[in-house]
Amino acid sequence: MCIEFAPLRLPLARRIQTLAVLQWVFSFLGLAQCCVVLFAALLFTRLWPLGLLYVTWWFLDRETPCRGGRRSLFLRSLRIWTHFRDYFPIHLIKTEELTAERNYIFGFHPHGVLVAGAFANFCTEATGFSRLFPGLTPHMLMLPLWFRVPFFRDYIMCAGLVPSAKESAKYLLRQAGGGNVAVIAIGGAPEALDARPGAYSVLLKNRKGFIKLALQFGATLVPVFSFGENELFDQVPNPRGSVLRTIQERLQKMMGISLPLFHARGVFQYSFGLIPYRKPIYTVVGKAIEVEKKESPTQEDIDTLHQKYMEELFRLFEDHKTKYNVTEEKQLTFI
Repeated sequence: MCIEFAPLRLPLARRIQTLAVLQWVFSFLGLAQCCVVLFAALLFTRLWPLGLLYVTWWFLDRETPCRGGRRSLFLRSLRIWTHFRDYFPIHLIKTEELTAERNYIFGFHPHGVLVAGAFANFCTEATGFSRLFPGLTPHMLMLPLWFRVPFFRDYIMCAGLVPSAKESAKYLLRQAGGGNVAVIAIGGAPEALDARPGAYSVLLKNRKGFIKLALQFGATLVPVFSFGENELFDQVPNPRGSVLRTIQERLQKMMGISLPLFHARGVFQYSFGLIPYRKPIYTVVGKAIEVEKKESPTQEDIDTLHQKYMEELFRLFEDHKTKYNVTEEKQLTFI
């Protein structure tokens, strides 16, 4: 294989952007494991008093993730995230005003491999969420597994991440006064297995839990489509029914996380590695769908609202696809 190396003379800004993305990839793929090792080093060495102190803190703080977490504007506003944004670059597009007097569920599509667009737009201030949507506070839902990792849980909570558990979403949506946004990657981990360049399918047909939540709390639904999310990584072919896909799906059911075999470029060369490609991402926040509160919604209520949501998401894709590098013949499909 012929390796294409990066030019020696590149602008310093591009080098810094690559480093910013490298630390982000590491935070997804290796930081949690490092935190476990650090915790073990504290607990099972002469530093065990520090480990015991953290265990005490962890016990006292155990309910915090499901009660809105512990956001840090300082961490969300760090300069490193603007370099991260500019690497791709990532853009947040507003299509209409959203009042801060209501609570919202943002349905994010597609998941992609590492939800880069969702992270930049809703877990940092790099794309100006607070400026575009004043009075709204985004909380992105993430697999509960990661909130069981010592130290790592505290880091991700600072970004506004909360567990993707019912009690966590319910806490946000029941808050009086409005302004809370529960950002949910609807396709979740299983959808990551279909994330590859040119793919425009979203796992949604049987995903109705977020619809029921919206009805129970009268939360406004907002479809969000992130154009370019699937262009960041290639993935080893794993068609449905293949041996690899069967293994991946079984592991996903066992562990709760999917294991897509993805690859893209490296730090100093463009031929292989785990650094995403420099492809633009345009995250478009669509039209709000008003929801009438029904504490005990019927299946018909859920199905009707779910159908309306799919129609609005399809319309959002069709209205904006040609603006953001998607050819006219491409269609959004629901699986």
